[in-house]
Amino acid sequence: MGQEMGQRMSLRTDLRIGEVIEASTTTFVAQSYELHQAPDFGSFVRVSDGAIDVVGIVCYAETCGVDPGRRPIARGKDEADEEDIYRNNPELPELLRTEFTAVVVGFREGSGFFQYLPPRPPRIHGFVFCCAAHEVMEFTRELNFLHALIDANLRVSVDELIAAALRQASATHDLERAFLVSAGKELATLLINDVNRLNGILRRIKP
Repeated sequence: MGQEMGQRMSLRTDLRIGEVIEASTTTFVAQSYELHQAPDFGSFVRVSDGAIDVVGIVCYAETCGVDPGRRPIARGKDEADEEDIYRNNPELPELLRTEFTAVVVGFREGSGFFQYLPPRPPRIHGFVFCCAAHEVMEFTRELNFLHALIDANLRVSVDELIAAALRQASATHDLERAFLVSAGKELATLLINDVNRLNGILRRIKP
């Protein structure tokens, strides 16, 4: 299973999926080039400024109108299926946009990955790529990024994000179960005083 997932991820190595439209030291927001095609929740993405690659984990996505003051209206009452709505309203892709947010968990400089905040945020209009399977595997050999996620202030459940990221990462490791066991031990150390929270995360990553 892990090998198959890794092969599927590797097919997306050179896939440019979006462009940074908002950035800070701890998070960045990108607009997807394709409507409804945000990367998976918990997946690893990267954006380069030519010197460093900032690594983030996708923690939120939404599709909304380009004009924030105008909500999209229902158009399919007389259509046979959803695709007909888009075929008969070719202007829709120009009126809607899909965005996703990534929480920064580290960066790559030269040949090494570092699991702490980069010296600067991504640049606006920086290209965002899905991390290849081998990049995810290399980055997650160390689990210090979990420290940053545990106390992150996000729009979604941090515990759900941790579990999703670990499921994504485990699929890139040859010894998937061994990776999850190591991750579980790291979480046990971080959440030693919150057993209920720990057990909730472990249930979500159980292979």
